[in-house]
Amino acid sequence: MIAFEHVGKRYGGRFEALADIHFRIGRGEMVFLTGHSGAGKSSLLRLIMRLERPSRGRVMVAGHDIDRLHISQIPFYRRQIGVVFQDHQLLFDRDVFANVALPLTIQGVEPVDAARRVRAALDKVGLLHRERALPIELSTGEQQRIGIARAVVNKPALLLADEPTGNLDPQLSTDIMRLFEDFNRIGTTVMIASHDLALIARLRHRVLKLREGRLINDEGAA
Repeated sequence: MIAFEHVGKRYGGRFEALADIHFRIGRGEMVFLTGHSGAGKSSLLRLIMRLERPSRGRVMVAGHDIDRLHISQIPFYRRQIGVVFQDHQLLFDRDVFANVALPLTIQGVEPVDAARRVRAALDKVGLLHRERALPIELSTGEQQRIGIARAVVNKPALLLADEPTGNLDPQLSTDIMRLFEDFNRIGTTVMIASHDLALIARLRHRVLKLREGRLINDEGAA
């Protein structure tokens, strides 16, 4: 599903965010990406999302070198990826339903089909009953669940999350990670950047560890 082939990323010709990163993730795997602040986790995720381009090496997703995508192909490519952020990035002037529907609205999905898909996504995260609530009326954990529902409403093949439990207490963090496991069980490839080593250890999935832009450990690789 994902292959990094000796990838490097340098900013401004000086700062080396990633150096000689090489790994493969199979379709349907769930993998954690960890490391200290500034280790390169976010840069690595941005490369997968094609928000950045590698300075050297190749990033392959589903067998395609994504650096070679034509600019017209990039929006379609990104629609195959669900992304969950630490700060939710919800629109606080729109209700829960509209927030989750946003990717479908942008794509021009028919309203009836969009409504069905939004309610299915909300049901999966246990918040169907809050579809008309405003984000400000929700708890932090509920807001994160809405962010996850929005990320999966397109039924993406790949789900990326950047520190999705950074603002949550331990129990809520565990609940959110269990949601990711639920999506992984139905075939979604999941990659989560997290610094919560205790939580990661309990969940027993593969872990890629970065240090100063280098991959120093790959625990649980097949």
